Amino acid sequence: MAKVGLQLYTVREEMEKDFRGTLEKVAGLGYKGVEFHTFFGRPAEEVKSLLDELGLKALGTHTGYKQLLEHLDEEIAYNKQIGNDKLIVPYMQEEDRNWEEVFANLQELGRRAREQGAVLLYHNHDFEMTEQVDGKPVFDAMYDAVPAEDLQVEMDTCWVYYGGYDPVEYIRKYTGRLPIIHLKDMTRDADGKAITAELGVGEVDLKAIADAAVEAGVEWIVVEQDYCAGGKPLESIATSMQWIEKYAAEGDK
Repeated sequence: MAKVGLQLYTVREEMEKDFRGTLEKVAGLGYKGVEFHTFFGRPAEEVKSLLDELGLKALGTHTGYKQLLEHLDEEIAYNKQIGNDKLIVPYMQEEDRNWEEVFANLQELGRRAREQGAVLLYHNHDFEMTEQVDGKPVFDAMYDAVPAEDLQVEMDTCWVYYGGYDPVEYIRKYTGRLPIIHLKDMTRDADGKAITAELGVGEVDLKAIADAAVEAGVEWIVVEQDYCAGGKPLESIATSMQWIEKYAAEGDK
């Protein structure tokens, strides 16, 4: 079984109000790692000390594309201080989606990261599946263009599914290049648009995805819920952990 982490964007409002207390609750629910999207201005030494105290691993950090272009060395240095070697591009703004230029920049960023003992990853949304470059989804074009040594995959399996593709097939396709997946469930609104949901309450075949991830040797399965209905993210991540625990228990039978 892969280790289970949480993308802290899910509990962003709680983190901003109570950084320590929220991390304590995340650890108390059984999550072994956390993926940051911001550190709320805290020094690396403080973050590392708190993670060590709570037995949490910093498994990755979502860092904006432009921030990486302009401040890569500083970002690597901070993350290495907290015990994290994975920097992840989280979202590509529409104005930045000049894909040929992006691919070249990702390769350069990845090379520079590698030289400093860090790893660059890219986190997809649905548009990398629906937009195309040279007749193939951007997702595939990107990883064809940039060597694996310079860019690893953080696959958001829900967005692959919502984009019209089979996450299980994609996990198998990128085995060996896929240290992290995001496990996410979804329902749909009246217009068919995705609404992120707690694990086990939506339409995504989570078991098939988790099975494929384990078979592929994925290091981290990361729970993420972009928006939590009812405004209760801590309850949402508890519900998702219950699904994980049930899945793990059934796998041990």
